[in-house]
Amino acid sequence: MASTITRPMTFEEFEKLPNPANGHNELHHGETVFVAPPKHRHHFIRRRLFRLLDRAAGDAGAVSMEMGFRPQPEHEYWVADVIFVAQDRWKSIPWDGDLTGSPELVIEVLSPSNKFAEIRDKRKMCLETGSREFRVVDIDLHEVEVSTTDGHSVTYTSGQSIPLFFGGNLAVDEIFG
Repeated sequence: MASTITRPMTFEEFEKLPNPANGHNELHHGETVFVAPPKHRHHFIRRRLFRLLDRAAGDAGAVSMEMGFRPQPEHEYWVADVIFVAQDRWKSIPWDGDLTGSPELVIEVLSPSNKFAEIRDKRKMCLETGSREFRVVDIDLHEVEVSTTDGHSVTYTSGQSIPLFFGGNLAVDEIFG
């Protein structure tokens, strides 16, 4: 009886996959993961976060939505809802390439399809490969959990402001306004 040898998919193999008609694929630990497109509410919050952070970031760096990055070179390609990348790193991304390592700030807006284990895995991956902060925005509870590389997490709720490591603050109420 022949046995099937399975191995993690490489990024080079992943790049050759056809794009799905709706949503997008990511590569997590050598396995493809299909991500469905967000619903309107999710997109609305993501867009609001983008605008608020882009204004606050100024010349410190670039803010983007749905940007892919390669936290590790061989078997990983992830996409975040909203990111911040320091200006020098942003300028070093090849025009036909991807960000190497994780963005300094990664924000995930929870969707009904998100599983706790997936968010935990993404948080761990990002904080171990370059992110200074990983934020989880809970639309239903109107709160934002901020995790840092030192292993601490703080949850911010209505009436509070979240300090931005590149300067300024972000009021929780502005996100959900």
